[in-house]
Amino acid sequence: RNVTVNCICPGPINTGMTAEIPDNAKAEFARRRVALKRYAEPEEVAHGTLNFVLPAAQYITGQVLAVDGGLTVRNA
Repeated sequence: RNVTVNCICPGPINTGMTAEIPDNAKAEFARRRVALKRYAEPEEVAHGTLNFVLPAAQYITGQVLAVDGGLTVRNA
């Protein structure tokens, strides 16, 4: 049926959900836990997602894409 199933796992992102967190708390968290030392912008997650929906990705399935600035690797 040509259905692919993949997963996007975002890390800390500047969204409405994180808007209530004080900037200094975000900066401290990112400095300690995220390899790139910052929160991502929503567009950066969108770019990763786009890779899965392009026609060139029709043979990719069952994959997990961490768009987390290195949070997963740094805390492994």
